[in-house]
Amino acid sequence: MSVQGRVAIISLNRPEAMNAISMQMRADLRETLEALRRDPEIGAAVLTGSGETAFSSGMDLRGFAQTNAGMPVAEMKRFRWAQAEGIAAFDKPIIAAVNGVAIGGGVELALLCDLVFAAESASFAFAEIKRGLMPGNGGTQRLSRRIGQARALEMILTGRSVSADEALALGLVEYVVPQAELLTKAVALAAQMAAQAPVAVRSAKAAIQRGAELSLDDGIRLEQDLAAFLYTTEDAKEGPRAFLEKRAPVWRGS
Repeated sequence: MSVQGRVAIISLNRPEAMNAISMQMRADLRETLEALRRDPEIGAAVLTGSGETAFSSGMDLRGFAQTNAGMPVAEMKRFRWAQAEGIAAFDKPIIAAVNGVAIGGGVELALLCDLVFAAESASFAFAEIKRGLMPGNGGTQRLSRRIGQARALEMILTGRSVSADEALALGLVEYVVPQAELLTKAVALAAQMAAQAPVAVRSAKAAIQRGAELSLDDGIRLEQDLAAFLYTTEDAKEGPRAFLEKRAPVWRGS
């Protein structure tokens, strides 16, 4: 991991295995995100892969096969969900910078992030169906919500690979950029978010994400509750004061 200003850059670092997600990598990612969540100096994060070949080729099948032997169904469900919980619980902005192939669990990691940048050479595939499996860490649900049920069915049931340009057209990613500019552009957008009032950023993210699972009326009530809460914070006083004094605000995060 490295830090640029208030942005943490997290790299999946197993380039010799196309950044396949091992048990150790999964634990390290979860611990890193939890530490960043508690760090007041960090306002946003970017998740990328080491090297220029792969973002992540998904779950390490060798490790999975060894761990899977004789595992009860209930334990298997807990095992699979643990991969996602670090990003799912991260309340600050997190952007995926997909620098190469993303397969299976690699696509699921990208879908967990708030926004996705893709290098022009990147590609996306859910290949589990070709091995008698299916996505099991939110892929069927998040992909269908992102690109629509029919397109998700086609992509998952064929296991075909989708180019970066097609991913952009489908709405799977938000930005496609040259490989050389990928990290710079992803970090620049993350830095814009990290420069805002921390409590307001977390509250707005929560309103959008949690509201998506609610009815419109309930979502608006959630928004109103969070917006009312923000009026009680010190940063809500600092923002207007800085505007009137024609200076940059100094956020306290409270």
